[in-house]
Amino acid sequence: MILSVIIPVYNSGKYLYRCLESVFRAVALSKVSTEVVIVDNGSSDNSMEIVKDFMEKSPLRITVLQCHTKGAAAARNFGISKVKSKYVWFVDADDTIAEKSVNLLISEAESKKADIVMMGASRIYKGKHSDYLSAVKPTEPNFKSRFVRYGAGPWQFVFNREWWMRHGFSFAEGMIHEDMEMISALILYTDNFAAVDQPLYFYYQNSGSVLHKKAWDPHYLDIFPALSGLYTRFEKAKATSKYHDELEWFFIWNLLIDSNKDFSSFPEGKVGFKMTREMLSHYFPKWRKNRFLREKPLKLRIRVRMNYYK
Repeated sequence: MILSVIIPVYNSGKYLYRCLESVFRAVALSKVSTEVVIVDNGSSDNSMEIVKDFMEKSPLRITVLQCHTKGAAAARNFGISKVKSKYVWFVDADDTIAEKSVNLLISEAESKKADIVMMGASRIYKGKHSDYLSAVKPTEPNFKSRFVRYGAGPWQFVFNREWWMRHGFSFAEGMIHEDMEMISALILYTDNFAAVDQPLYFYYQNSGSVLHKKAWDPHYLDIFPALSGLYTRFEKAKATSKYHDELEWFFIWNLLIDSNKDFSSFPEGKVGFKMTREMLSHYFPKWRKNRFLREKPLKLRIRVRMNYYK
């Protein structure tokens, strides 16, 4: 088996068939030996009926695993521990992939002997407008610097499984932002990096997803242990000095821009403002002088400072 597409599933019936159809088309148009591994996380809707129906109608090789530990992180960890393929690709059940994706990604991985292949992705919002998340390219000057600052989801990569297992990588379980806790540190462990800067993944911003809820969720505060965990990974790799500015900017963006929107949306989120100030004071007390922040437009720099004092 060359590629395992690992799909965590938890009550994903609304979108799952669309996801599986896109994977089927991509595999059918490729010559890559591929399996689809469904990791059921205790679904109580019709998700498993959809999988069964698809298995009966499709020649796609599908394996269903039962993961009894809740959360996408646990499902991904469980899935990759069970497969034996050369490469793995974590695909979310409410997203889709491009028809040419499998061919292009595995061809790039094989030709470059890559441990990581990054792809471009289209982020699709309600109302069907979209934007493009470009891939970090190894031909860019200081591409590792941009990789650390990027903050991609695990679905934007194909990984060499043996390399992944050799380094003992795993997603932090029991939290959201589990990808943030690890992804930016992966580039510290390889020079064999490749990219296909084309929209091969379609990431749908669904209002009911774990990161886009209409009510306060205490897990929004998981941003803090996630960032602490990421910093610890850089400490263990003895890379905090080399990538100080990149990590500092990563903290600034995620605390003072991205998560700040969640904290501002709910009364319960006010505690996040205090925790943000405490975290920045602890890790990056001189964050206002960050070189990447200084390159940003004045409007954004003012917004960041105002968010700090909320």
